[in-house]
Amino acid sequence: MRLAVLGGGGFRVPLVYGALLRDTAKPRVEEVVLYDVSPERLEAISHVLRGQAAGHDDPPRVRVTTDLDEALTGADFVFSAIRVGGLAGRTADERVALELGLVGQETTGPGGIAYGLRTVPVAVRVAERVAARAPKAWVINFTNPAGMITEAMRGVLGDRVIGICDSPIGLIRRATGALGLDPARVSPDYVGLNHLGWLRGLQHDGRDVLPDLLADDAALHRVEEARLLGPDWVRVLGALPNEYLYYYYFSRQAVAAGAGRTRGEALLEQQERFYAAVRERPEDALNAWRLARKERDESYMAEAREAADAGERSAEDLEAGGYEGIALALMAAISRGEPSTMILNVRNGSAVPGLPDDAVVEIPCAVDGSGVRPLATRPLPGRFLGLMQQVKEVEQTAIQAALTGSSRLAVAAFALHPLVDSVPTAHKLLDGYRARIPELAAVFPG
Repeated sequence: MRLAVLGGGGFRVPLVYGALLRDTAKPRVEEVVLYDVSPERLEAISHVLRGQAAGHDDPPRVRVTTDLDEALTGADFVFSAIRVGGLAGRTADERVALELGLVGQETTGPGGIAYGLRTVPVAVRVAERVAARAPKAWVINFTNPAGMITEAMRGVLGDRVIGICDSPIGLIRRATGALGLDPARVSPDYVGLNHLGWLRGLQHDGRDVLPDLLADDAALHRVEEARLLGPDWVRVLGALPNEYLYYYYFSRQAVAAGAGRTRGEALLEQQERFYAAVRERPEDALNAWRLARKERDESYMAEAREAADAGERSAEDLEAGGYEGIALALMAAISRGEPSTMILNVRNGSAVPGLPDDAVVEIPCAVDGSGVRPLATRPLPGRFLGLMQQVKEVEQTAIQAALTGSSRLAVAAFALHPLVDSVPTAHKLLDGYRARIPELAAVFPG
């Protein structure tokens, strides 16, 4: 099989290649084609991958290109992990919002809208090229904001594009571990949108054991999300929220915590050091990447954890891996016909009552050789459904704004978001992002 990785010069690509090296089942990926707009980043990541492949028998071949059509031709699977505007764009996503007293985060709130507004047109063009050059390929979308981008790409590719995120499986892994249960014997009741969801039940041997977890202070303390949001609040909700809901439930604290260096600014500095180190010593690329990855993983959501006094990330979480494992498990289920149940970003249909049929939601799905089928969920209480409906309306408005270049709809997307407090502020957001992000200004020239 051939795998095309879009955003192939990205820092996390070695995670995917490392997972491929560990995959010995048949059929397996025999060739990886890395596509990126930056030849320099492609070269750096190629050095890292060569270091990973050393000592392995018959590792997947690696080819690099800056030509999108060349990357896509003949692909069986496409991993899309592009970042329009780079990390400089991310820093602006966060800073413009913070300077207006709003949550400054890459995928949640104003920053997520800005990221989506400039990314949707590019993602749709990618989808069109996939349709033309690799019409039978499955596209697995990593690009954030994953729900919005997957929904936009669905307009071209339909069910052959699937969005993934590692936040839900991480939450479930932590909840299961806190109870001392075998993950293979639990069935999660998880429902939401990307970076906005809740674990509302955990079936084990025919019984929901989530109430046991919520009632146990010591067990809850082992779950990072419970430490982040507090045991009292998760008990009020009767569910364990996705970690990104911190920005909704504790927005003032999140704004205060962002007064210093933002996550985007930290990552921009870190990655500049990494790519510079590889240019200077390409033979040491793998070690440089491992050190940078450790620093990156340990600092994930550090400002929120510090503000909530949630402590450090556990060693188990750091070692468990992330989205690369989900992506390869999904690819294996489809290509090898091995049935699996996974939490994915897919078209709703009738799975989540109260949301549009065409909305992309993040829910458990049955996966096998025929594709992905969303599983029906229990009706949501208003405290969850109302927030999902409002944020989904924002996402769909942002998609239309990006596809039409309508500044009016872009302002509406900002103004409708629950983390934006007024229509005049929405206008200031669009003006601020246009002034600092050339890729967004190109979509909305004024």
